[in-house]
Amino acid sequence: MDLHINGTDYTVAEGSGRLLVYTLRDELGLTGTKIGCAAGFCGACTVMVEGVARRSCLTPLAEVEGKSITTIEGLARRAEDGAWLLHPVQQAFVDAQVPQCGWCMSGQIMTAAAYLGQNPAPTEEELVAAMAENYCRCGCYHRIRRAVVAAAGQSVQAGSEEAA
Repeated sequence: MDLHINGTDYTVAEGSGRLLVYTLRDELGLTGTKIGCAAGFCGACTVMVEGVARRSCLTPLAEVEGKSITTIEGLARRAEDGAWLLHPVQQAFVDAQVPQCGWCMSGQIMTAAAYLGQNPAPTEEELVAAMAENYCRCGCYHRIRRAVVAAAGQSVQAGSEEAA
């Protein structure tokens, strides 16, 4: 089975009912995607499939074969000088010092990045609603909210600069 993850092609063994999260973590070593509840409730395992947030703990491999998958490891990009440029959401989380334990952060970031990719100029209420199904055991919701709102401004600004 062929998977396209973070711009790289992988061939993995086919298997009935195999879930994306276990292939990412156990077979491919992409451990930034976390397993929280393993039932699709918490959002820790969120990745993007064709730019849309998806719970990898509920996603059979057969549903994503041949589609573009992005994990937390694939959000940042290399600048021409070789330096890493964090995605605006990643940078906003760093700037707002969001992580406490860090377990949910990959899923929080991926959900926000996917949402902002689809709606680059949301209201704060829309952002809160988009993030409502991602849980943080540490209760960092105020910092998460602050970071996602800041990232929305950065992504809109970055998008307008690219268009100019």
